[in-house]
Amino acid sequence: MSVPQLNEERGEEILAVFDTAFGQLLAADPAAFRVKFRKMAASAFAFYRGTACLFYHDLTVDQEFGAKNDGPYLDDRTSRVWIHGDLHAENFGTYMDSTGRLIFNVNDFDEAYVGPFTWDLKRFASSIALIGYAKAFSDEQITELVRVYAGAYRERIHALATGAKSDEVPPFTLDTADGPLLGALRVARSLTRFGLLESMTEIRDFERRFAPGGGSIELDAATRYKVLAAFDGYLETLPESSLARPDSYRVKDVVGRRGIGIGSAGLPSYNILLEGNSDALENDVVIYIKQAQTPAVSRYITDEAIRDYFQHEGHRTVISQRALQAHADPWLGWTELDGSGQLVAEVSPYAVDLDWGDIDDPEEIAEVVADLGRATATMHAAADDQSGESLVPFSTERAIDAAIAADEEGFAPLLVDFAHRYGARARADHQTFVDLFRNGRIPGL
Repeated sequence: MSVPQLNEERGEEILAVFDTAFGQLLAADPAAFRVKFRKMAASAFAFYRGTACLFYHDLTVDQEFGAKNDGPYLDDRTSRVWIHGDLHAENFGTYMDSTGRLIFNVNDFDEAYVGPFTWDLKRFASSIALIGYAKAFSDEQITELVRVYAGAYRERIHALATGAKSDEVPPFTLDTADGPLLGALRVARSLTRFGLLESMTEIRDFERRFAPGGGSIELDAATRYKVLAAFDGYLETLPESSLARPDSYRVKDVVGRRGIGIGSAGLPSYNILLEGNSDALENDVVIYIKQAQTPAVSRYITDEAIRDYFQHEGHRTVISQRALQAHADPWLGWTELDGSGQLVAEVSPYAVDLDWGDIDDPEEIAEVVADLGRATATMHAAADDQSGESLVPFSTERAIDAAIAADEEGFAPLLVDFAHRYGARARADHQTFVDLFRNGRIPGL
């Protein structure tokens, strides 16, 4: 039986990028990374999700994929807008905003930063190429999906740049969404805070507490004290509107959590149970404190003014999310713990990710991709001179609109070409990674 030859040169390059991105965390918690890497080994798309670090390395180092190929679309302004940083097809889902509306939009802002807007579009386009390949779509069908995404993004950016009224570009809600997006919103609406609490807590002596097991870790007194001190610091970062009822922030219980998800391996995390907006036990709230990570894209952005704008990675994550997401989670804030920046947010009962598993019809996928293109444009447009932050002091939608107008015909082909080429690179890299992992070639594991 012949064994495929490992691409040694590319394998060493992948290992070097991994060492820079994951080295310290992997050394601290090898078991968490074995779980992370097993998940990444499952498919090329799972590998792609877990390797934003490799994507930006290739985007900035490899001439084949470099940002210099972005032609007229990047200038002094469009190279310096708030971006999501890890915009792939599975980073969309539902959340309840601060006004009580269920919204379908971009989620997971752990990698958000300031950089070229095309980097978000390229990362998303490549993810669509990987999903299309996994569903056995032809190259022509994948090309059409990327074109649909590019066209929807372009149309929405232009509408926003030319002063479209809010009712002409509404967010995706129960009233405006359709197809799988509406399906996700309806599932989210069927969920309840009581259901979330039942899955994580129990009532003991007429008070709610975290239930043992299920990934919870009981804290010793010293660690509990440190977490509660960090919680006090977090309260100072909340908007005044969030502090209308001080009793909402009364702490009932604290536990540690093992890192979950492909992106959270090795990151310390804690859950805190709070009183919520009434004395009723079904209104209790769970928030998490999680060590924020260094965003992959930041290693390839050299502007010190951007780096110096943030106190630490927790502050950066929150400020970025507030800029990119209208009416963000009212519990969203930051703090410090053991000298590291922390992200604090609610464990939401209403979070439902878009599930691509049951979306197989090419026409339905095209409709979803178009909606995600519109959502991307709305996100980019939100984070500018109107966001309340001084880091991007201009209208991003007008800047992006003008840049694309400089070469309308080349915009979609740029993304199509990149999607096919980087999709092929990611599939080959996935196989190289699997061979490295299963043969014990990843240091520290």
